[in-house]
Amino acid sequence: MSGFEQVGDFAHLDTDRAQRRGYPEAIYCSGKSVEQVVGIAEAVRERSALFTRVTQEQQDALRKVLPGIMIDPVARLAAWPAQPPEPSGGTVLILCAGTSDLPVAKEAELTARYLGRDTELIADVGVAGIHRLLSYTEKIQAADAIVVAAGMDGALPSVVAGLASCPVVGLPTSVGYGAGQGGVAALLTMLNACAPGIGVVNIDNGYGAGHLAAQIAARK
Repeated sequence: MSGFEQVGDFAHLDTDRAQRRGYPEAIYCSGKSVEQVVGIAEAVRERSALFTRVTQEQQDALRKVLPGIMIDPVARLAAWPAQPPEPSGGTVLILCAGTSDLPVAKEAELTARYLGRDTELIADVGVAGIHRLLSYTEKIQAADAIVVAAGMDGALPSVVAGLASCPVVGLPTSVGYGAGQGGVAALLTMLNACAPGIGVVNIDNGYGAGHLAAQIAARK
């Protein structure tokens, strides 16, 4: 068995991934030409797929190839088919420290939703005004998995993990001033968190954070 489909001379689609892992393949579009994205979109017409980091030009092309496709311009994520699956498992809560973290947080939220979880996104609840976060304590404690997106000092996941009874996925973002080193400071803060139960993904990897949280919440 091959388990893949060759598309032109530029892609081997992992057609067995949904059967093997329970979730379909995602297409990382950054660095791909419009023609390459179109070729892949034509190949997945009869299957499910997510397209991440989609440029405006790629978005326009996808709408022509897959009419009705869901595209979120903030998250730069597209989902085919447009209707997410019926939610199962537990709830994934996504929190982000500031409005500037929203693109990455929304990528995480949409990923978890299209992988079959019930999701909720709460924005702009960073530690600079901790009372904002504390007003959502009940939702934090009721969640089955939590993604926390934060740039700057990256402190929010530690606070959330101190309140939550479920695993927390730390999602560092590249938001911040010079000493933040494009998210490295937030990444290191999350890796050094004193609160237990935190796992950390790469900088700006909303897809990876959403995917991990979806897998955690599936085991409710």
